[in-house]
Amino acid sequence: MSESREVIESIGEKMGFTPQILETLDAIDPHFVRKYTRCDHKILSDGALPAKVKILMALAVVASKQCESCTVAQMKSALKHGATKEEIMEVMEVISITSGAPAIAACRDALKLLK
Repeated sequence: MSESREVIESIGEKMGFTPQILETLDAIDPHFVRKYTRCDHKILSDGALPAKVKILMALAVVASKQCESCTVAQMKSALKHGATKEEIMEVMEVISITSGAPAIAACRDALKLLK
């Protein structure tokens, strides 16, 4: 299996589906898809900011874009990296203030993971 194919499958596992754009990009330029892995590792590793903080930031961003499956993937990652219910609910407050009700609605399934 090619490296780009592994990346696509990994993303598909996280999100619960494979975004068609990744299939298209892989057909055009597999190197572009492999670059995603470097970005993913940057978010998932501690640097000047702890990974947990970066993942919570990513949760806010994908919620603002109203990507429901993305919010579920980021919520799973946040919980895996030790985010607490209280931290996540503060992020929900930030999302509400900055992006409004549609962004919070995009978190509907992700919030079910807190139960």
